[in-house]
Amino acid sequence: MDYLRTAHVWFPDPEHAGPDGLLAFGGDLSPQRLAAAYSRGIFPWYGPGEPILWWCPDPRLVLEPPALHIPRSLRRVINAGRFTVTLNAAFGDVIRACGAVCRKGEDGTWIVPEMVDAYERLHALGLAHSVEAWCEGELVGGLYGVAIGRAFFGESMFYVLPDASKVAFVHLVRLLERWNYAIVDCQQTTNHLLRFGAGEISRRAFLERLRALREEDPAPGAWTMPEGFNPLAPQG
Repeated sequence: MDYLRTAHVWFPDPEHAGPDGLLAFGGDLSPQRLAAAYSRGIFPWYGPGEPILWWCPDPRLVLEPPALHIPRSLRRVINAGRFTVTLNAAFGDVIRACGAVCRKGEDGTWIVPEMVDAYERLHALGLAHSVEAWCEGELVGGLYGVAIGRAFFGESMFYVLPDASKVAFVHLVRLLERWNYAIVDCQQTTNHLLRFGAGEISRRAFLERLRALREEDPAPGAWTMPEGFNPLAPQG
């Protein structure tokens, strides 16, 4: 495992990551380093009091937007119109909520204050984005991630009302399909994401695909919610 110095934005070959996906430690969370990391399929993940840890797991869970599976029950929720979904309307609130919401089986949070500051800087540069779900004017769910080329890297999601984060996720993936994004990187395998149509691929296959996608521009590339957008309608 390599030690990264702050003064030099460099990463080892991600295919050299250990069996658990751990590649390196140290460095910083500058926008330049984060952008370089994601473009190479690497992401930071560490807890309070730990050094910055950089990961590239094998296998990798990815979702191709056209393969999105929307359960019938969730379709009914979307059709009911209970939630209003926005893009980039409350990035700071979303990432803080992701860090504050307790999750089953987890002790504490990996979204430490310096992580919040770093991704807010990425958001200001147009690289990090959030999707918000609102109910009666209150933020009740959402998610955030990073867009590089035609790849979107999901980071975390939260909800305080059932189905809120799922509705936000469906809106995101259908918008990415509309904009010609090729993959959503889900990082780690969960049954929740498998049910949405995500599947595992090898780290090598993921990195080979990413090398092409990171150089390509999505269309139209502007993160704005189309007027009257319906995530259940055919995209394209």
